[in-house]
Amino acid sequence: MALPRLRQAVVAAVDFAATSAALEAALGVRDPFHDEGIVHFGLRNAVYAVGDTFVEIVSPVRGGTAAGRQIERAGGDCGYMCMFEVADIDATRRRLAATGVRIVHDTTHPDIVDLHLHPKDVPGAIVALDVTRPVGSWRWGGPAWEAAVPPHEPGGLTTLTVAVHDPAAAAARWAAALGVDADGTCLHLDGGRQQVRFIAAADDEVERIVEVRTATRGGPAASVASTAEAPVVVGGVRFVRETIDTRETA
Repeated sequence: MALPRLRQAVVAAVDFAATSAALEAALGVRDPFHDEGIVHFGLRNAVYAVGDTFVEIVSPVRGGTAAGRQIERAGGDCGYMCMFEVADIDATRRRLAATGVRIVHDTTHPDIVDLHLHPKDVPGAIVALDVTRPVGSWRWGGPAWEAAVPPHEPGGLTTLTVAVHDPAAAAARWAAALGVDADGTCLHLDGGRQQVRFIAAADDEVERIVEVRTATRGGPAASVASTAEAPVVVGGVRFVRETIDTRETA
């Protein structure tokens, strides 16, 4: 992998059970990790592995949560947060300070440093930057991913689309925070294998994540060429699942 890299996309939902069932049906995922520590933020969650990346559902369990406020602003379930793996914590802190991006949550574990950025400084979502030890581990995915990269299915998150009021300005801000160059309204990550796209939101529309694309291995009938399934809306976000055939061909 090449860093920075998108590792996790998060939707905020009112009906936790129904949203979990819908996501499992849409992406073919199962057996989520439930992080008890997230109650600190007044939430319950389910984290699903998609290759070596993750999709998380969060749902408020009390009033006054940031996710709950985002649901209220959006008028229902919505895209909420995204998390990126970056390479160097000292360089990341210097870059954020130099670009005026504030850190609103800062926590350190032996295997990961987790920085949440102020949404007014990187509009469209709660953005988190994480430095892992070793690279590729991901504590937020569950115990098997703490300080380790366990065997996992191929594929993962490929594209994140964020609706904002000024796509070019938002792309520039996100690019500065991540330490990459903006290609107009698009960021290219993981050596070009991932994209973050910014599209225009209406003036009265809440800025938010609106689409997530994934690539996962298809079943025995999958063709050699990749195929994209029809979008399915889960938690207020369009999910597009692309199936890829990872079998060796002659």
